[in-house]
Amino acid sequence: MNKIFARIREIKRTDLFVGIVVAIAIIAVIVFLSWLIGGSGSVIVSNQNPSSGKNRVSTIAGIKCARAEDRPIAVMLASDTEARPLSGIGSADLVFEMPVTPNGITRLMAVFQCTLPLEIGSIRSAREDFIPLAEGIDAILAHWGGERGVLATLDSGIIDNVDAMKYEGSTFYRKNNIPRPHNGFTAPDLLFSRAQELEYRASTSLSGIFERGSTSDKRGVTNTGDRILLAWPLEMGVEFKYDQKTRMYSRWRNGTSEIDRLTGIQVSVPVVVVLSSSMEFRYDQYVTMHVIGSGNADVYQGGIRTTGRWEKASASAPLKLTKQDGSSIILNPGKTWVIFNAPLLNP
Repeated sequence: MNKIFARIREIKRTDLFVGIVVAIAIIAVIVFLSWLIGGSGSVIVSNQNPSSGKNRVSTIAGIKCARAEDRPIAVMLASDTEARPLSGIGSADLVFEMPVTPNGITRLMAVFQCTLPLEIGSIRSAREDFIPLAEGIDAILAHWGGERGVLATLDSGIIDNVDAMKYEGSTFYRKNNIPRPHNGFTAPDLLFSRAQELEYRASTSLSGIFERGSTSDKRGVTNTGDRILLAWPLEMGVEFKYDQKTRMYSRWRNGTSEIDRLTGIQVSVPVVVVLSSSMEFRYDQYVTMHVIGSGNADVYQGGIRTTGRWEKASASAPLKLTKQDGSSIILNPGKTWVIFNAPLLNP
């Protein structure tokens, strides 16, 4: 009888041990799934001086957010295949993109205001074409050096900027597992700290760079906008595909989905704007895209393509979008991708 009771106690201890192991395993799975769904890089960091008006509408994205009155930070990013996937690109409230060489190599300027990723990179040099775009949205420009002549322009104080050539090792850092010059990175908190040290103005007085709201346009045969294709060479080609369920345009490059390195999620936005302009050759492999002036515009949102015009009267002026009849094009609130396109000088 004693042997029987001992055997029962042994079975209970075994069952208890198994139960504990199973419980630990379940907890581990839950933690892992939470990390996977949330994304280790999707944690949002806050500005050291966040806006107190949580119900204010962002000047950049047209949505309510806690940092709506804070100046945005515009970060120059690489477009090269060696730099992909980029870190933080999926969090950008606004992205400007354009060719910067005669053979079609492109560059990006990602603008952050409402949503801040843990890390931003690969960071590249400032280009003359992007400075008026950053100035027109009252942004602080972050970059890693610049083309000939641009650094002198920036140092003259034309726009508040933070240059990695001056602050490498503190505000900016390099990653050894990524080849140069594509291994430069930073973080929003580092940029905010440096901007505060440089005594840059923290808040913006802009009321909004685009007109935002709900549109009454109806989708039809003549205005369908489900696909946007920019056939740039050298693996720079861009495509956006519209998903009617999510009402978002997913982004592809060279036939491969554009992924944010931090989250592992494909980049998607509700609004894509393609602006037709012109380029002129400057020297060596540098060209200038005309971003001040006017031209034709194609706005894609909700699977609808709206044709119109764009105008930017000066470097400090905002970018305006109008329909053919002169009325404003209303953009849906949310993240927006703006592309300047022009016939290549040396295709």
